[in-house]
Amino acid sequence: MFRTFLFILLSCAFTVAVAADQRAQTKQEIAQAAKDIAELKKQLSKIQQEKSSAEQELKKTETEIGELEKQVNDLQQQEKKTEQELDLLDKQKKKLQSSRLDQQKLIAIQARAAYQAGQQEPLRLLLNQQQPEKFSRNLTYYQYIGKARQQQINEFNETIRQITNISEQITEQQNNLAKQRASLLSKQESLKTLRQQRQQKVTSLSQKQRKEAQSLNTRQADQAALNKVLQTIEATLARQAQEAHEAERKRQRLIAEQQRQQAEQLLDKQPQPVAGKQPQSPMVSTAITHNGGNFSTVRGKLPWPVNGRLIARFGSPRGDTRSKWDGVLISSQAGTQVRAIHPGRVVFADWLRGAGLLVIVDHGDGYLSLYGHNQSILSRPGDMVQTGQAISTVGNTGGQDQAALYFAIRQKGKPADPTQWCRTQG
Repeated sequence: MFRTFLFILLSCAFTVAVAADQRAQTKQEIAQAAKDIAELKKQLSKIQQEKSSAEQELKKTETEIGELEKQVNDLQQQEKKTEQELDLLDKQKKKLQSSRLDQQKLIAIQARAAYQAGQQEPLRLLLNQQQPEKFSRNLTYYQYIGKARQQQINEFNETIRQITNISEQITEQQNNLAKQRASLLSKQESLKTLRQQRQQKVTSLSQKQRKEAQSLNTRQADQAALNKVLQTIEATLARQAQEAHEAERKRQRLIAEQQRQQAEQLLDKQPQPVAGKQPQSPMVSTAITHNGGNFSTVRGKLPWPVNGRLIARFGSPRGDTRSKWDGVLISSQAGTQVRAIHPGRVVFADWLRGAGLLVIVDHGDGYLSLYGHNQSILSRPGDMVQTGQAISTVGNTGGQDQAALYFAIRQKGKPADPTQWCRTQG
């Protein structure tokens, strides 16, 4: 874009129109930067919302994991308590089993005694009336023995039932604890996996957020730089407007001066070459013949930028005969210092196609001086230079066959003959 601007500068002499175009283009770039910044901020807001949501999900998952850890801890405590209860139940079971063995032995003894005594003992007492006074007592005795025997049998059966019930309780509690532990461990693994996924999501969003924030900072820096460029262009436009205003006020006075200068130029015309002789290229000199002032007031008094000979005049055909020189070409030794012809500001100092290393100096009031095909550049854009100050060195860049300086003057964008502005060549 900057090189395109330089081509416009060469054709339009850095006029208000060119600066206005630059201002419009810069404003468009600033508007685009603002649009990009708004979009980046929108993306950052969206990422922040997604990150907040992901963090809430992570918080929920980690809270659930913490609660699950508490449940696992409670289950472990319950397992310890249950193990103690199981130990008690096991002891009780062993005690009941021991009691069952004792009862079984006692029942066996009673069964043998009853078998030996026979099953008709009460009936014999009833039929044997030899001792009637003992009948009632013996009958009661046998009834007691039968009740005790039945009670022992009932107690034995109850012992068997309690042992069976305790065994079932032990098995059931063990099964329940195993199922509960398996469920908690499975849920714990699932939550750990979910937490890892959500943590990765939060990390990814954080990285994306940092990247978008960096892009936003870069774009904001671009916008700030463009604003500075716009301020520079605005200042240039204001300065040029002021110069145009001053030039308009001086127009009438300059007309008379220009008429006088035109008369002087007629007197300074080069004599025609004598027939039969080859014309010799005129010499030019850097000698200063004026004491400063506005560029328009020193017409015909300006020094040449280098000492040398004119090998191409203003308006003469170029080598390809399809165009004419819009300046002059001065033959000089390579490395010779090129000097500014008048005070001004360097507005361009870079390589340009067709002109090689080129320096352009703005002298105000729409006047520019151009110095091309340089070997090196000794000044930078923005530098203020004085008359006779070295700004470059003679070379042959830009496709030139020999060391020579391309020198041109622009007046409000139009080429002007340097021989009408610089002192009469020798």
